[in-house]
Amino acid sequence: MSQTPVTPYNSTNESKKEQVAHMFNNIANRYDTLNQVMSVGIHHKWRKKAVDLFVNNKPEYVLDIATGTGDFAIEALRAHPKKVTGVDISEGMLKYGVEKIQKAGLQDKIELKLGDAEKLDFPDNTFDAITVGFGVRNFENLELGLSNMLRVLKPGGKVVILEFSNPRGFFKYFYKIYFKGILPLIGRIFSKDNAAYTYLPDSVQAFPDFENFTAILSKVGYKQAAYRQLTFGVACIYTATK
Repeated sequence: MSQTPVTPYNSTNESKKEQVAHMFNNIANRYDTLNQVMSVGIHHKWRKKAVDLFVNNKPEYVLDIATGTGDFAIEALRAHPKKVTGVDISEGMLKYGVEKIQKAGLQDKIELKLGDAEKLDFPDNTFDAITVGFGVRNFENLELGLSNMLRVLKPGGKVVILEFSNPRGFFKYFYKIYFKGILPLIGRIFSKDNAAYTYLPDSVQAFPDFENFTAILSKVGYKQAAYRQLTFGVACIYTATK
């Protein structure tokens, strides 16, 4: 029996994908500031650790799924690729991402476009590396999105996924207090969309993290699926190859 997917706006008849795009359009103008405040800046370190895992592979072409305002795409330039392509379902987030990239003078290296992991408009075997930062739990059909990513990944290519997770052990009690209580409050204060920061902890709690997610990666065809916990398991980096 399939579970009802966790969605931002439970009162609408829109699909999860449509609701997620709507939510990110609503919070796009505050997204970067809120990320910085709520993670105390540690999300930058997480992204750096994720890129460290493929920087020595020297990928020529990198695809960043759920690119948002482009932070992961920018970080991926440390691997010195010829080009990074970022896709996202939120036009609002892309607008701010394009402005950020142009301001940094990186438009010759990074291209951002509207796109959906479940319907990637690229030929098979296009990219040497694929990254996803805090986006896979927003997929409407997780296995379909992962399978389509695998399709456009070159043989021997690497996927690196950074995602929130549910800590185990003693730290999970502090995590629950912050994630279920304090974080939604901060989100409501700074964002006009009250549902967005209630959806965040709910979607993380429902996500099949750690060995459950690596099992899904293996199921859809990835090889060498593995994970490493970050900050007591608050986040996790998943890696796999084609």
